[in-house]
Amino acid sequence: MSPNIVWHSATITRSHREQLNVHRSVVLWFTGFSGSGKSTLAHAVEDRLYQLDCRTFVLDGDNVRQGLCSDLGFSAQDRSENIRRISEAAKLLVESGVIAMTAFISPFRADRQRARSIFPHGDFIEIFCDASLDVCEQRDVKGLYKRARAGEVKEFTGISSPYEAPTNPELVIRTGELPLEECIGQVIGYLKQRSIFSGISSDGHGRGLQNRPGARLHGSADGDNPMRDS
Repeated sequence: MSPNIVWHSATITRSHREQLNVHRSVVLWFTGFSGSGKSTLAHAVEDRLYQLDCRTFVLDGDNVRQGLCSDLGFSAQDRSENIRRISEAAKLLVESGVIAMTAFISPFRADRQRARSIFPHGDFIEIFCDASLDVCEQRDVKGLYKRARAGEVKEFTGISSPYEAPTNPELVIRTGELPLEECIGQVIGYLKQRSIFSGISSDGHGRGLQNRPGARLHGSADGDNPMRDS
């Protein structure tokens, strides 16, 4: 980094922004095989948090590769750079006072650890979407596993490129077995246990719930509601 670049401190801090919210800002880092349900669960959790008046944003793997990371491929080096960029984007979101959610395979432990290291202690919540490779192949929502087995997709995680499962994540969600609603409940329950929320009434409702549309995501994580993934 050039010595001419100097960090400019914000007048309105993260703490100021959090005071406007009903929650602290953190990043929920969803990781797992393609087809494990990361994107589906992240967006379902966002929907639930929206009902609680929480300010959120989901960084989705496919979406990010259409813009911020459109120049990257799927080599180990490019995957690492992809995660580096996403972690920096998530950090900016956390600084803005929102609950950021990332839905990426992020297959390498070193990359996830590097992402964790740029956040203050306790702000990085790693959520392992635990679905076996067999289950993910059976889902194969995008047809990618079939193409990878046929050699049409190179460096595909679980087939021709490794996935290094987390050794000590904050949460393990068995997305290969549990209904979607139960998966959502485990994430929300963990956030409550961590006292991420403030200003949430005893019945679990946010202050403006009566003005919110009804929940839009239903189904299960076992195939009744296909788990879209990135």
